[in-house]
Amino acid sequence: MTDILVVAELNEGQPRKTTHAAVTFAKQVAEGTGGAFDILAIGEGAEGAAAGLTNVGARKVLHTEVGGGYVSEAYAATIAKAAESYGVVAACASTYGKDLLPRVAAKIGAGVASDISSVAIEGSELVYTRPMYAGNVFGSLKVTTPIQVVTVRQSAFDPAAEDGSGSPVEAFEAVAAGDAASKIEVLGLEVVKSERPELTEADVVVSGGRSLKSAENFENVLEPLVDALNAAMGASRAAVDAGYVANDLQVGQTGKVVAPKLYIAVGISGAIQHLAGMKGSKTIVAINKDREAPIAQVADYFLVADLFDAVPEMTKEVEKLKAES
Repeated sequence: MTDILVVAELNEGQPRKTTHAAVTFAKQVAEGTGGAFDILAIGEGAEGAAAGLTNVGARKVLHTEVGGGYVSEAYAATIAKAAESYGVVAACASTYGKDLLPRVAAKIGAGVASDISSVAIEGSELVYTRPMYAGNVFGSLKVTTPIQVVTVRQSAFDPAAEDGSGSPVEAFEAVAAGDAASKIEVLGLEVVKSERPELTEADVVVSGGRSLKSAENFENVLEPLVDALNAAMGASRAAVDAGYVANDLQVGQTGKVVAPKLYIAVGISGAIQHLAGMKGSKTIVAINKDREAPIAQVADYFLVADLFDAVPEMTKEVEKLKAES
């Protein structure tokens, strides 16, 4: 029997969708081992966030209020204390999880399985699978320490559905953070606000590549399609490096990993690093003049066409369908 603690990721006092991917992982382990899972919301507004996590099947939802903004050194001590009652501590392999959970593991002397894409139960052991070499190789591993620390790839685990379970909510006392946290001060947080969906959480993503040739073409050619589909906008690394869009839109091995229901790649050849960030998408549509482009190998639909002709036509058809519905 293995009990799991899920560390929730909060944004402005609300749980992020990333948390629900980690909950799905926790449910799989709990059901496979006969254990249970709890959720810990930690940070500013944690009690309110905990109330929003009571309907996903957790045995209980804990909350710890920690002010002063996100400082991993301040959170890690409390999570490490909470972890003493569990066999697995898990979070999503987002920037938050990748920063925070290794610090927790160091405090409790735990082994880490990072960015896993699946888990299997073999007897009393958990066997994790994680992608390597830009997703071209998958490795299997076991963690042999008494407590295991795991981060899960959001695109590999569907978000947990609400089940109306009504889990009880309990306060968990914060632990003194120590000297490291006292040397760090959060001066402020600059958040990019957008009316479009969050890139890693959107059902539809439209990404552009270097073939768009300029920032103006991203705005005038690609963005109308993005908005017509109520999609998030992404980009290849080549487009980001060329200065066409901000780097927070980069999809790929060194950018963000996405797995929307629909991914439309416009003028993207499909370098291995880009494919690593989007090939888990449910349906992939690619538009490219080069019929031999590598992205054709993963695309469900591949349109050989000039993007400057195809994308405006596609936008018109989408808007026409919307007007008729």
